Amino acid sequence: MTAKRTIPLDPSWYHHFILTTVVCALIAGFLRFVLFDQYDPMHCNVLLSSGSWLDSAYRNWQPKGCMLYSYQSKDASRCLSSRRVVFVGDSVTRALFFQFAHIVDPTLPEDPPGDGAKHSNHHFVSRSQTKLDFVWDPFTNTTSALALTDPSKSHSIDEQFERPTLLVLGSGLWYLRYADTSGGLSAWEANVEARIEAINGAHDKLADEVVFLPVEDIVPSKLSPERLNTMHSSDIDAMNSELYHRIKPSSTNSSWSRLLGSGPVSFERISLPSVFNQMLDDSQTHDGLHFSKAVVKAQANILLNLRCNSEWPQTFPMDKTCCRKYPWPGPAQSVVLASLLLYTCIFSYRPTTKSWVVNNEHLPAMIFGASICMIYLADRTGLWLKEQKQFNPWTYGFLCLVSLAAGLATVRRADKDLGFLNRDQTDEWKGWMQIAILAYHYMDASKISGIYNPIRVLVAAYLFMTGYGHTMFYLRKGDFGYLRIFRILVRLNLLTLTLAYTMNTGYLSYYFAPLVSMWFLVIYLTLWIGSQLNENTPFLVAKILLSMGAFAAFTNHPWLLEGLFEVLERVFFIHWSAHEWTFRIALDQYIVYCGMLAALAFIKIRDNHLTEHPMWPIFMRASIGLSAIVMVWFMGFELLQESKFKYNEWHPYISFLPILAFVILRNATPLLRSCSSRVFAFIGKCSLETFIIQYHLWLAADTKGILLLIPGTEWRALNFVLSTVIFIYVSHQVAWATGEITGWICGDEKKTLPTTRDAPTAQVSDTANPRSEIVPLVMGGTDNSRMEPETSRHPQRWVDRLAEGAGSRRTSGFFKSWSGAPLWKLDAKGKTMVWAGLMWLANAFWTNP
Repeated sequence: MTAKRTIPLDPSWYHHFILTTVVCALIAGFLRFVLFDQYDPMHCNVLLSSGSWLDSAYRNWQPKGCMLYSYQSKDASRCLSSRRVVFVGDSVTRALFFQFAHIVDPTLPEDPPGDGAKHSNHHFVSRSQTKLDFVWDPFTNTTSALALTDPSKSHSIDEQFERPTLLVLGSGLWYLRYADTSGGLSAWEANVEARIEAINGAHDKLADEVVFLPVEDIVPSKLSPERLNTMHSSDIDAMNSELYHRIKPSSTNSSWSRLLGSGPVSFERISLPSVFNQMLDDSQTHDGLHFSKAVVKAQANILLNLRCNSEWPQTFPMDKTCCRKYPWPGPAQSVVLASLLLYTCIFSYRPTTKSWVVNNEHLPAMIFGASICMIYLADRTGLWLKEQKQFNPWTYGFLCLVSLAAGLATVRRADKDLGFLNRDQTDEWKGWMQIAILAYHYMDASKISGIYNPIRVLVAAYLFMTGYGHTMFYLRKGDFGYLRIFRILVRLNLLTLTLAYTMNTGYLSYYFAPLVSMWFLVIYLTLWIGSQLNENTPFLVAKILLSMGAFAAFTNHPWLLEGLFEVLERVFFIHWSAHEWTFRIALDQYIVYCGMLAALAFIKIRDNHLTEHPMWPIFMRASIGLSAIVMVWFMGFELLQESKFKYNEWHPYISFLPILAFVILRNATPLLRSCSSRVFAFIGKCSLETFIIQYHLWLAADTKGILLLIPGTEWRALNFVLSTVIFIYVSHQVAWATGEITGWICGDEKKTLPTTRDAPTAQVSDTANPRSEIVPLVMGGTDNSRMEPETSRHPQRWVDRLAEGAGSRRTSGFFKSWSGAPLWKLDAKGKTMVWAGLMWLANAFWTNP
């Protein structure tokens, strides 16, 4: 019988596939940018001409390919404070004016008065001293309208007609409604022609932004008989076509000046928001003519984006991509970016062979540098488009179910009981929590209290593991040396600090790495002080409780943190928000100490052999039952909270309950302790990197939007799949590279405890069961223990070495190649001083674009 032939499958096929996908996405983005963005480099035209609703409530309008910012009063005052805004037109324009005024100042009315004064002028002054005027002129032919649009009438303009920053003109429907007295279409056309010629012929712009509103579409089935007899959709279409051809220029040469220059947002004298008619829906009108407040408010928000987006400082978050250009990097930022790019290229080129071949020892630097460059292109250039988020309960539920199915389908059982909170289990724990947090961010679920509250517990669970893991290490090993501090802080913060400088963001904006770093130092100081007495349980418990009380007192007196941040700003040029950081640390001010006490309890239970006590099975059954009750109670409790703000008041005091309950239930039986999900564990090993990189490569605009590799809102599902594959792959590679670079920066350390297959830092291990009671102290990891020499006589392609996986990458040469450099002969404290000095210099010379 002939043996069945099989086609061998390259084990690295998925690496090649993902890298090919990345290259294709980069090429497609570049071609789209070159071919299409030259005509609309700042996406002003798409803001005014195309888009779609993302929700059924008509509150989230999505322009095609850019992010619309939702303006609030404090935002509008940035560009409208002490300026004048004028609306001239009919009842449709009036409705738009009142919604605009209400956004600028919520104390102003959002509807015209119902006392018979509808057909009259209105004048408001906002709290920011913005002067808001509406001129009732449905035919745009009164003295006021002529004075605003015709420079030859400037002699008639008195003090109240100062030059506006925004001039909005709207007319047309009254010409149709009262055609007998107004002159109808011919009169409207002559009036529009005169107004447009006067505006375009003016020596100076009559306003910073002049907007001609399209003639609003009607819903004939809902019109009154009187209106239906005179207003016809065909006439409105003809009027809008006339407006378009008169306003739109015949060429777009000046679009490049908008990209390179510093002129006004619009390169045309007049803007025509034809998209206003696309925003209308038959269900949003009662009379067929005037539409709902939600729709009109969204239209007013488009006007604010058109006028004000360019007025914002060009700093993060870059969440306004309509009518706003990306900034060129500042001098110091350019140096950082150039250094990173050159560093990557230099180590990729071999002068001996005059070829681009990456040696194994330089692969971590190449991966890290190339990833940072791609992240910069993704979120600080127009290479790929960005759009807004939108929560959809069905989509969110589907993502959660698919993730759960993938996790359960890859559950594997070990040959033996792996022990309490073993490494596989904690990797799995971090993984499924990270997936839940990622879905929460992508779907913009923070507004949903029932989802926000459990996510807060997941963040607390990360901190619980931090307290547990570090306490286990220090109590079992007693190694309080500085080298370990240096290694952990570098591992936690290398990616975060690099992104803070390359993306010109704030270190605290990537809040998780700073939060875990701060808590590591708190744990270290708590256990280091009086460490010679740590064997004394009452003393150790008292010390932990005293530290908890001191930290709570520090948190409850904001002036202490404000004073500290003020010193950092004056001495180190670090600009951090004390208010924001107080919120972050106050929410979870006790959970780390719960983790520390849990570690102490585990050690004492083990050392005193309490598991052998006859009452232990009864105690465990009672604990399991109580834990199940706690989980059910918490789910009900958090769902019954009236808002997430109300829940936040409870969170610091109750978050430990569901976390401890989960730990007990997850470790209830040997079977549960020996089983873990490969998919969840895979994500868990790079959870730190996924949390940080999501800000720019999966999400966009510093987490405020989502990234579109394929243009078009209709392709969101496909974009999600492609961007997720690339995002997870890059995160996993960066996790390995960061671990290797950490070893290079920090140097070798003495082997004080066994290494694990993934963690670049020390971990606690039981001698009887090497994989029990292990909690990784750094999220993400590398394989420093399985280094096999390369046997091939010829250098492999870099993509093949990349595909081999972390376990087979040879990194010893990476350290050896730098061992002779004077900097790396310094000890950990010396290196800390050098890096701190370099960051101080960067901060001192840092300028925003």
